[in-house]
Amino acid sequence: MSKHFADGDVDALVDVNLSIMSAEFIAIVGPSGGGKSTLLNMLGALDEPTQGEVWFEGKRLAEYPSMDQFRAHKIGFIFQSYRLLPNLTAQENVQLTMFDTHPNVSQRRAEAIRLLERVGLGDRVNHRADKLSIGQRQRVAIARAIAGNPPLILADEPTGALDTERGDEVMDLLDELRQEEGATLVVVTHDERVAERADRVVYICDGRLRTV
Repeated sequence: MSKHFADGDVDALVDVNLSIMSAEFIAIVGPSGGGKSTLLNMLGALDEPTQGEVWFEGKRLAEYPSMDQFRAHKIGFIFQSYRLLPNLTAQENVQLTMFDTHPNVSQRRAEAIRLLERVGLGDRVNHRADKLSIGQRQRVAIARAIAGNPPLILADEPTGALDTERGDEVMDLLDELRQEEGATLVVVTHDERVAERADRVVYICDGRLRTV
């Protein structure tokens, strides 16, 4: 697939051909502006290629009736900026992605608390997001991403704002969750320590892909 942005006349992706196996851990690395985040957005159905197609579980994305439903049930996102609502508590933030998968209010709350306990924040479930540390916010973002047990987890620089110790803790947690749930993990990173953990490293530069 390829992605061209007319605004700025930029070829963000050029003839990208990438297959990712179930339960695989892929690290996408490369220079800033090379196309890493654009590729992640394509995989998560947040954007569409200008040419080519994205397939998921043997099916074209275009065949899914609703992209919102697809993302709710199939994709867990961990954004670089966390995208937590500061005035909501940790468990309320986790619930934001659960309305399609957990329509019952009490079930949503119970599941959100269970997930926060799982990522080591059982004592922070009722703390507002703006009162949490950066590392704690990242753990809330992870709990939100794994709600509903999505088969694919996409993470954009999950350790970018963390020191080495906290970064290692976050990656330990993601790898543990991946192995327990059998989920596929795709991580965009500049961190060599993160890339070394992956089953496979994919390098992208100027929108072109090559396997390292």
